[in-house]
Parts: sequence; structure tokens; C-alpha cells
Amino acid sequence: MTHLRKMMLEELQRRHYSEATTRRYIRFIERFAQHFHRSPDRLGPQHIREYQAQLFTLHRLTPGSVTNHLCALRFFYIQTLKRPWSIADTPYPKKRYRLPTILSQEEVTQLIEAAPTPFYRTILMTLYGTGVRRAELTRLKVSDIDSRRMVVHIQDGKGHQDRDVMLSPVLLEELRAHWRRLRKKSVWLFPGNRWHSGDHPTDTKTPYHACAAAARCAGIKKRVYPHVLRHCFATHLLEAGADLHTIQILLGHHDLKETARYLHLSQRHLHATPSPLDALVLKKGRSSQEE
Repeated sequence: MTHLRKMMLEELQRRHYSEATTRRYIRFIERFAQHFHRSPDRLGPQHIREYQAQLFTLHRLTPGSVTNHLCALRFFYIQTLKRPWSIADTPYPKKRYRLPTILSQEEVTQLIEAAPTPFYRTILMTLYGTGVRRAELTRLKVSDIDSRRMVVHIQDGKGHQDRDVMLSPVLLEELRAHWRRLRKKSVWLFPGNRWHSGDHPTDTKTPYHACAAAARCAGIKKRVYPHVLRHCFATHLLEAGADLHTIQILLGHHDLKETARYLHLSQRHLHATPSPLDALVLKKGRSSQEE
């Protein structure tokens, strides 16, 4: 698959796909070929349909994960092999809409205070204080912290978009303490290797480890991962009175519909509208009269 891999890589790079998406797409095509023990250019729609079904039944993947696999296959067949692709023959699965996990502000406090290391504590505070994605966090540079304007510059975010988010004075103080703790100064805000002194950014798994370790130490039973703190950032801003458009800009969402789901999570908005049951004039029930 060396020649095909090179062709696909060139097509992805020409369209300026992110490194993470490029690695993921190539990995998915390799798995597809390995499943049938055949070069992917010798596989057709019937194989794709069979593979799609097995991603659900055998690998137990979610609809979102299966869609990601199909996107990779679609790119490979259309852009790399220049072959037609029928969405009718290989439909994208319907996504389940599930509300994300949200921590209360008290739980976020417990999470941060339970961080087992200062490095993890700073990561948790940055995730919650800025609402950045985990990949954006690991790519933050020291020069991205603008203390004069009190903003954090997010460069080359999702969709290759730049944006600014607020820099909390509390977070700025924490970042300065974090900078003093680093053994070796680096261009990266969160340097890699076990001593946090490398010349490369930390791995994207590090924020996951920080969340899981802190949740375990805090005794929080909810599943906590970096995107949960992003959800908390948006929901708590909404509850504090921030408008949806501002939150959309801070999160880097292209569509306001993505941001609007936080209305379903905001206690302030949920409690602002009374239930129609409250407007009914009901006689006391039999059980109440008996009491």
C-alpha cells in the first residue's frame, strides 16, 4: 500500500487537512485493507457495505466513529482513486443526540484541587478557563499568552481557524507559577517528556490523563475527559449571562446550532420557564386528603 498511501497523503496535504485528520484517515484505510487482506484499490462498494456493518456489530463503534471511517473511505475513493461514490449505497448512520456530561462549579473546583501534580492542575485550569480543545491546548506556545490584552491566542484551531479567548487573572497567575516550575524553558506552554522539559509539545493524551487522575482523586463518579471541561466552560458562561454568539466565538464554532445545545444544559435557562403543570389549579389528591 506504499504507493497508494503516498498518493492519499499528497491529496490530503494538497487540501490542507490537519495532521490529526491525515493520520486518522490513513489509519482507517489501512484497517479497511487489513480486514479483507487485500489492497484497498481492489475493494468495492460491496466490501464497504460489509465493513460498515461489521464496524457496528463486531467492533461496537458508535455512529459518529463509523461516520469518520466512511469519510476516510469516501475521500480515498473519490480524491485518491478518482472513482464514483454513492451515498445511497453507503449511507452515513444516524447520529444519536446525547447531552454531554456537565460538572457543577463545585465539582470543577474539587477536580482542580484534587489534581495529583502541579502540571496536571495547570492543564485542568487552562482547559476550564479557556474552553480550548485538547489538541489546541497541547499546541499552545508561551507567546500565545498575551498578558497585556489579557487574551490567549489559539492558532490553527479546528478548521485552521485562529481565535482569541479571555485570559483569566487567576489563570495568568497559575501560568506564571507553572512557567517558574518548568526545569527547562521552552517555546511550548506544556512541553513534552516525563520531566516536561522537551523541545516538543506534550502528547494529546496528557490532558486525558490529567482529567482521569484528578477525577479519581476527587471521587467524582462521572466520566471526566478534556471535552467535558470545554462543555462546562460554555454552560457556566451561559448560566452567568453570556450570550450564545459570544460563546460561539470563544468556542470557535462555525454554526450557532452547535452552541445552541448548551441551552439544554443551562440550569438558568431550564428553570426560567415554568412547567405548564404549575399553572393548573388542582384539587388535593385522595392520598393528600387521607393524610
